[in-house]
Amino acid sequence: MGYAVVLGEALVDLLDAEHDGQPVYRQAVGGGPLNVAVAVARLGGDVQFVGSLGDDTLARRIRAFLAAAGVGLAGAVTVPAPTALAVATFAGPEPDFRFYGEPRSYALLTADDLDVALVEGAQVLYCGSIVLLDPAVLAAARRAWSIAGALRVFDPNVRPSLLSGPAARDGLREVVTEFAASAHLVKLSAADARELWPQEPVEGVAAYLRELGAGTVVVTLGADGALVAAGDDVVRVPAPKVDAVDATGAGDSVMGALIADLLAAGEPVDPAGWPERVAYALRVAGLVCESPGGATAMPTRAAVAARFPA
Repeated sequence: MGYAVVLGEALVDLLDAEHDGQPVYRQAVGGGPLNVAVAVARLGGDVQFVGSLGDDTLARRIRAFLAAAGVGLAGAVTVPAPTALAVATFAGPEPDFRFYGEPRSYALLTADDLDVALVEGAQVLYCGSIVLLDPAVLAAARRAWSIAGALRVFDPNVRPSLLSGPAARDGLREVVTEFAASAHLVKLSAADARELWPQEPVEGVAAYLRELGAGTVVVTLGADGALVAAGDDVVRVPAPKVDAVDATGAGDSVMGALIADLLAAGEPVDPAGWPERVAYALRVAGLVCESPGGATAMPTRAAVAARFPA
């Protein structure tokens, strides 16, 4: 089995919580790509995180957390900046994130910082999330995307609070279509699809990305499961029934589970094999939703089997 490279952000989440009847923020290591990397490792995959980390105590905690989770840090660089913070509030089905810190520690990876040999040797390359809004990291991601001999997977992971207006949204849509056109797998949420293509149904967005050149497109629908576009038809995969307490990291765990399976078995030989893989990824996400936190909630395969023995 080879390894995956996950290129993106790592930061610290401040999660809306309560203590002794008072509102507080609970600190948690986070960032969508970091969550993906941890999910891959917990599910038995070999994975390397590539990104920029600050030079403070919080960054040291991130490094220690990743190392303890089994995530490699050979491609991570240290930058002279405090660790960026993401403040999360829960007013709807998905947490709302607002980002703080300047310069943003996660957005300082450049194309020259990229460990080319590490990327070239990967079996799976993941790119995506909010780092693609920064020109320097976007250049690094484009370089990685162009040299990878790997299966390329992409997740836009849109954060509307970082889009300053229609022009920024149009620019991100162009980046998403650029990466999706040569991706073996694209995973996005229904919220991502609505943000980028508000006039299109999610089924239409999945079909459009396939037409651009994406090999397989998975659209997560929260408690309603997911849509899979891998062949001629868009297939709906139901989600398991769970006692959800926190959806943080659920979508990232779907991506992590799909990457772990790509490492273990490659792409399905037939498009009909994708719904089964997505069904397993939704069980992983269901288990994540039953625990507070994002990266800390990522389960092992044994935990998934125990929770969903059928």
